[in-house]
Amino acid sequence: MLGGIADGLTTVDGFLESEDCLATLKALRALGVTIERPHSSSLRIHGVGANGLKGVDFALDMGNAGTAMRLFMGLLAGQSFDSTLVGDSSLMRRPMERAAAPLRLMGARIETREGRPPVVIHGTPTLQAIDFQMPVASAQVKSAVLLAALRAEGLTRVTEPAPTRDHTERMLAGFGAELTREGATVSLRGGQQLRGTHIDVPADFSSAAFFMVAGCIARSGSLSLRGVGMNPTRTGLLEILRAMGAEIEVTGLATRGPEPIADLLIRPSQLRGIEVPEDLVPLAIDEFPVFFIAAACARGPSLLRGAEELRVKESDRLAVMSQGLTALGVAHRLLPDGMQLAGRGDADGPIFQGGRIESHGDHRIAMSFAVASLRAAADIEIIDTANVATSFPGFAELARGCGLLLRELPAEASGPKVSQQ
Repeated sequence: MLGGIADGLTTVDGFLESEDCLATLKALRALGVTIERPHSSSLRIHGVGANGLKGVDFALDMGNAGTAMRLFMGLLAGQSFDSTLVGDSSLMRRPMERAAAPLRLMGARIETREGRPPVVIHGTPTLQAIDFQMPVASAQVKSAVLLAALRAEGLTRVTEPAPTRDHTERMLAGFGAELTREGATVSLRGGQQLRGTHIDVPADFSSAAFFMVAGCIARSGSLSLRGVGMNPTRTGLLEILRAMGAEIEVTGLATRGPEPIADLLIRPSQLRGIEVPEDLVPLAIDEFPVFFIAAACARGPSLLRGAEELRVKESDRLAVMSQGLTALGVAHRLLPDGMQLAGRGDADGPIFQGGRIESHGDHRIAMSFAVASLRAAADIEIIDTANVATSFPGFAELARGCGLLLRELPAEASGPKVSQQ
């Protein structure tokens, strides 16, 4: 997205050919950005500059990409043309007002349908800077405001109630923008022009998280993960697992562009239950489904609070994980903002019984219960797994290569299925 509005050529290595990323490419191309793909994992983006995007007379389809929709709201709010954003059935149920509200304070004219998509953006090329105190820690909302701030008059300031992912700030700086950070506040002056650059994308920490937990709960062997992004605003799960006693060795820490990377060596570990520190919740928000699998395999209880954000992801991840854990015989208590689990790490034999899991089309739910199969007494059958490709195409093949016994079952009326043993 930043390459699309920059001056000059941006090259990207390490592009993830996921449905979310492909939906973003398709939308940018529709808006007039030429994007070449010399290889499946590389891009050449010919930036059109700050004023070069062109409107279209059809809705831009974000697929399942909630991040893309919220960031495009910021990118398109200050344009001179109108835009409409839609998505798949899951995305059309997700809330968008948290991003729309601060953009309206900047003068943007944005409409939602009872707070949800479709999102109609009436181009307003006269946005004004704001001093925005975020009521809820959200990297997506922060990023939407910063993207709009590029076209706003004056200095926009965004203050976070707790640290959130800072990929957007790092990326803006990589494209030549001048930002300042003072404590919890990041500031960006409007009117800055971005310059094309080279981006080398690290391996995604959220994707690595499933294999980190798999390596910890496995009974034997070790697992190496190479070139994983180690941005400190993303590695909350690593700190949580280490506090649980996980044997995870970090080596080769280096910098790849604006982002730090490292190799991880994970060994089977005797985990212990933990009360997740509140300050780590925003830094591990996408990884909590697989954390619940780790907590079930730990000795002693675990407690997560302050994670109500999980209610408004691709599914209500607290409720859906609770349903799945119940199906697999894991004692727990569902809370409005989290969950309490009775770890079974002291039990003889398997941690999970076999069962049937409804993923509700949520890729992280499906992959988390695939990891649970390592400690299951019988097959776990996971329903509706097609959306795994939204974030992690090739997950099943890679998991099989690491020793998980996954097999795909024929699709039926209820949707695609995967069985784990």
